Amino acid sequence: MAQIICRDLSFAYDGETVLSDINFSLDAGSYLCIVGENGSGKSTLMRGLLGLKTPSTGTITFNDLKPTEIGYLPQQTQIQRDFPASVREVVLSGRLNSMHGRLFYNAADKAAAAENMERLGIDDIADRCYLELSGGQQQRVLLARAMCATKKLLLLDEPVTGLDPVAANEMYNLIKLVNLCDNTSVIMISHDIHAAVRYATHILHLGHSQLFFGTTAQYRESDLARRFVGGERA
Repeated sequence: MAQIICRDLSFAYDGETVLSDINFSLDAGSYLCIVGENGSGKSTLMRGLLGLKTPSTGTITFNDLKPTEIGYLPQQTQIQRDFPASVREVVLSGRLNSMHGRLFYNAADKAAAAENMERLGIDDIADRCYLELSGGQQQRVLLARAMCATKKLLLLDEPVTGLDPVAANEMYNLIKLVNLCDNTSVIMISHDIHAAVRYATHILHLGHSQLFFGTTAQYRESDLARRFVGGERA
C-alpha cells in the first residue's frame, strides 16, 4: 500500500489556479525530489502536503501516517537564523507535536534528541547558541529537529539554500543516509536538478501542472531531463 497518494490535485489563490493535474503515489522509504522553475508550484504543493493549503480539487491521502509523524525542515528566514536558543533546545522542539499535552520533555524526548544530534555530528555543540553557528551547522540542527519529529516522513524545503558547495554536499549525503538507514520517506523541494537525479528515487517536475512523475531512471530518459540538465542525459 502506498504511503502517500495525491489524486487530481489543484490549488488556487484568489480564484486563480496556480497548480493543477497533480497525480502521484509514493511507497514508504521513497525519496522524491520536487523540481521546477521559480513559480512553478513547488511551495504550493509543499503547503498542501503540510495541511497549510487546502486543495481546490482532489485529495491527499496519508496511509498509516498521522500529521504528528511528519518532520518538516522549512526554508530559513533571517529571524529563524537569529533564534536565541541552544542547539539542544532547537532539536528538542521537534518533539513538541508528540507530547500530547505534556508540559515537560521526558527521558524518551531527551534520548531522541541526543541520538539525532550524535548521528548528525552536532552533539559536541549541543550547548552552543544556534545563532552563533555556520549555515551548514544550522541546517544540521534543523534536520535533527525534523528527525526528532518522525522516522516516517521528512518534508524538506530547499535544505541547502545559502550553503557553500561542501556544506551542501554534506547535507545531501546526510539526508540520503537517513532515507536509507531508517527507511524514512523524503519529499524535498530542490532547484538543483543535478543533485535531484543523483540522490532521489523519484522525480516530480512541475510547471504549474505535473510535467513529469516517475522514477529517477525514467526521468533521465525524458525530454525534460535533456532540456534541464545541460542537454545531456542526467
